[in-house]
Order: sequence, then structure tokens, then C-alpha cells
Amino acid sequence: MKKQRFLLLLAMAALALAMQAGVIRLAILSDVHVSPGNANEGKLREAVAEINATPGLDAVLMTGDLTNEGSDVQLRHVKSILDGITASPLYVLPGNHENNWSQSACLTFNSLWGSDRFAFTVDSLVVVGLNCGPFMKMGDGHIKQEDLHWLDSTLRASVKPGMRVLSVNHYPILDDLDNYRAYVEILKRYPVVTHQCGHYHRWRLYETDGINGVMVRALDMGGGNYGYTLMDVDLTAGWIRVWDKVIGRGRELMFAYRINLEFAAPRERQEADVVPEGFDIRRLVADEASIFTRAAVDGECVYYGNSLGWCKAVDKRTGALRWRHDTGSGMLFSRPAVGGGRVVVPTSDHRLLWLDRRSGRRLWEHRDAGPYVADGVVAPDGILYQGGYRTFQAWDMRRHRLLWRCDSIGNYCQAAPVVDGGDVIFGAWDTRLRCLDCRTGALRWQWSNGSAATLYSPGNVVPVVTPSRVVIVAPDRVTTAIDRATGTQLWRVKNEHRVRESLGSSADGTVAYAKTMDGTLVAMSTTGEDYWLLWTVDLGMGYEHAPCIVVEQDGLIYCGSRRGVLAVVDAASHELLFTYRLGSSEVNGLETDSTTGDIFCSLIEGTIWRISPPRRR
Repeated sequence: MKKQRFLLLLAMAALALAMQAGVIRLAILSDVHVSPGNANEGKLREAVAEINATPGLDAVLMTGDLTNEGSDVQLRHVKSILDGITASPLYVLPGNHENNWSQSACLTFNSLWGSDRFAFTVDSLVVVGLNCGPFMKMGDGHIKQEDLHWLDSTLRASVKPGMRVLSVNHYPILDDLDNYRAYVEILKRYPVVTHQCGHYHRWRLYETDGINGVMVRALDMGGGNYGYTLMDVDLTAGWIRVWDKVIGRGRELMFAYRINLEFAAPRERQEADVVPEGFDIRRLVADEASIFTRAAVDGECVYYGNSLGWCKAVDKRTGALRWRHDTGSGMLFSRPAVGGGRVVVPTSDHRLLWLDRRSGRRLWEHRDAGPYVADGVVAPDGILYQGGYRTFQAWDMRRHRLLWRCDSIGNYCQAAPVVDGGDVIFGAWDTRLRCLDCRTGALRWQWSNGSAATLYSPGNVVPVVTPSRVVIVAPDRVTTAIDRATGTQLWRVKNEHRVRESLGSSADGTVAYAKTMDGTLVAMSTTGEDYWLLWTVDLGMGYEHAPCIVVEQDGLIYCGSRRGVLAVVDAASHELLFTYRLGSSEVNGLETDSTTGDIFCSLIEGTIWRISPPRRR
């Protein structure tokens, strides 16, 4: 009894100290992963009740992964629970589960909470948080270019002499963020006392260039351990204390560390990669925003969309801007479709926009069952084949006339379809691969791997299609060959070569190339009755998950990585010729210019590159 009384008095004394002048007290929820009816839902309600009953809180932070799949239903449901926090201001950020698999292409989060970034001040502490992806496809964390600009300008305007900064997002300021170096260099201009994140469902205290970072707990830590985090920022004494608060129990001190404002000098820049003789590798564009679309190429221009909703056309030789068009939507994820003197821009706010190819002037628009995040394909006859959310459509590009639509799809399409010989073949995030009649949209066949898990779907892979075979890879790490005529599965292989979504083929279609999660390129025959591995080569990329297509052009195979590395392999000798670091972020895709043989690619960090290989005779 005496011991319990002593502990109670000690806790009350600690609380009184925390509430003294100069101490800012925060409650932090992270990685709650609520779906309607799951166990986390009830525990989140209990956490909300406890937070409301906690005296002295200055703010509550929710730092990402509110849901499991980022669906509109899940987002609205968890918001209805978080709206119960009434005793303190609430600030909410999305996590990778809201960004990567978003039903609305990341629009619903902003409509519910107003923004995916925040900044507020408590006493002399500026708390700043922003979104860090990954956005609508498998990738590392990434802070959009415009958000980096916003961060710097916001802190420049808000931080006065004597003030301090707390940085918040879902990811740590480590290699988990592809552009964390740019992020850190901005933070080091200001008196940042710590960086707080979640994501890993575990406690960890770390340091980056002198900035202390702390990873906090998830709502569910396993074994019936449900709870949240309390953080005391004591600016007067120069200490930060982080507490584990298990629901229904007292708090436990996890970390106590001194505020450090002596940051390390900027990292020395690495030497640039050497361009092999005969190759010309040039950056054409450095956009003010991030780029999540592949690039489209015609005889004059490169076309792309950025994360501010602008579609742009640049001269493919000089990179000079020809025109830009503000779509008025959110982020663009679909490659612009070019043909018949038109550019069709699929938007994340449910529209297809027809623009004039030469001027960028808007000609017509159609609002439909978006959001559109899929790449469309324009066939030689001028028909656009475009996937959307629960729909796939065929359009006359020049007349902007809908020819047919297939509305029996259970989720959204993402990768480009393959149009060949009267068939259009594509996957969707509903576990299905489909083959439709190009002329009518009638279903010829559909295939599924038998799993109900939508995240194993062939939703973001461009199939390799031959006269008799369709070959795919998917996040289930299995390679599958399907009879093109009937949709019958011919063979299915899961082995030590961990494939995912990166696939391509040889010029004659007899070889399928897959980039594995180990950074290896594997070559497989598309003609055999069974799986036939031809050869492999290590691309030197290490761990890989970028869904960038593999391209063969003029005897050279091009692969892009999650960290901006271009690898080039000789198709005849199977030798890795070279790797070249284009940047630090994911390569969205590789596009061949049929008129010149050049390769164009975009990087998420907002750059467009042209790779001109030696002219082979």
C-alpha cells in the first residue's frame, strides 16, 4: 500500500513538473490501422477517451497509417473516431497506407482534413508536419518538391529568435526517405529539437547529422499491448522525454534526451558517374514539383504531368517549355496520351481532358468514374485504350467519342494495357488479368491467381504479350504464363528470383525480362512449354521494388531503380555495361523514341532525362 501511494505521488509530481512553464506536452497516435469493425477500432476509441481525460495537453498528433487500405470508407470511419478528440487541437498526417493504395488518388484525405501538411506554434515551439508518400505505387518515402519549398518558406516566416522547431512526418529522416538529405539540409537551417515519426511499429531513438529522431509506437504493439505516446518538450531545461502510455495503465518513460542544436556540416557531394563513350545522358527538365507520371514522346516533344496538376510539353531536344496546362486537379499519376493531334490527360479528379497538341489549349473534357491513375495507350488507328477506377474504356482520340466501356472491374487499373492483334490485355487491382476484344470491349477471358488479397494483384505490371503467350509478374513474387487464346494458366513459378512488378521483353518477344527485388535482371523464354530461365545478371542495385518497366532498344536493355539508378545491359552478351545515377528517387518509367532510338525517363524528384545511345549500324 505504501509503495502504491509513493508511486502515485511520484506520478503526480512528474505531471506537475511537465505542466510547468516552458514544457509543451503532446499526445501522439501513429499507425492505428483502423478498419470498420476490427480490434483497433475499439482500442482507438479507448485511446481517444484517455487523451480527452489527460490534463495539460497542448496538442494531439496523428502521424500516419490511419487505415489499412486508404479507402474512402476507412478514412471517413477513422475520422469519425478522431473527431472525438475535443480536449486538445488535433493535427493529422497520412501514411503510406493512405498514399499507396488510395481509392481517391490521395484526394479524400485532403477533403476530410483540409491538407496533408500542417504548421502550428505552441509557446515558442513551431511544430511542422508534412506528407511523405509513397504516392500511388510501390516506392520509398518521398517528400514532394513543392512541400520542401513550403517547409523552408514556412519555417523562415515562423521561426523567430529564441524559438524552436519540432519536425513531424510518417517516416524517419533516414534512408527510408529517398530525398531525406534534401529534407535534412532544410531542417538544419533552423533550431530543430527533434524529428518524430512512426511507420515501423517500434520504439527507436536515432540521430541524423546531429538531429535527434524518435520513432514511436503503433496503436497495436502485439500481445494485447494497445496504446499511444506522450512527449514532453521542455524548452527551459533543454530536455525531451518520451513516454509509452498503454491504455488503462500508467505511463512508462522510454527515452529522455537533451536537446541538441549543433548540427553536422553538409555531406560532401559524391563524384558524378562517368558516362560511357558514345552515350549522351542529359537532364532536360528540373520541375518545380514532383513527377509521378511516365513521359510520352512524339516527333517534337516530351509530355508529362506533375504533382501540382500541371500537364507540360517540352522540346525533346532542348528541354525548353512549349506549353503548360493547369488541369485544376490534384496530383497527376497517368502518363498523357498523345495521338491524332491531341493530348489526353487523365486526372485524379475523375476527368479526361482533351488538349491541343501544339498549344495545350483545352478542347473538351469528360467526367467519369475516376480517379484516373492508369497509363493509356493510343493504337495506330487513333483509338485510346484507357483504364480508370472500376472501368476500362476505348475512345476515338480525334473525335473524343466513347466507343465502348467495360464496367465489370472491381478496383482501379494502373499500368498501361497491351493492344495487339485485336486484343487489349491489362491487369487491375481486383486480382484479375483481362483480355478484351479491341473492337467491342467484350470479355475474351480473365485470369486470377486464386488469392483474395488485392495487394497481390497484377495491377501495376505491363504484360509481355506474344502470339501465343501472356507473361506477367506481380507482388506475390510469382511469374505466370497464360495461354493467350484461352486464358488458361500454362505455368506458374515462385523461386529464388523474387520478381515483383518490373517487366519487359526483347524486340522479337521471345524473351521476357524481369527485374527482381534483389536487383537482378532475369531473362526467361516466352516460347517454352514450361518455365525456362535463360540467364541472369546482377544490376548492382541491391534491394529493389520500383515497378519501372524494362525496355530493350537496339540490342540494349534499360532498367530503372527505386533510387534513380539507370542500368544498361547488352542483350547479346548479357553483360552489365554500366550504371548511372540520375538522381535519388524512383524512375517512373522508360520510354523509347521510335524516331531517334533515344530513351526518355522521368524521376519522382521532378526531373526528365534523355539517354542517347551510340548509333549502331
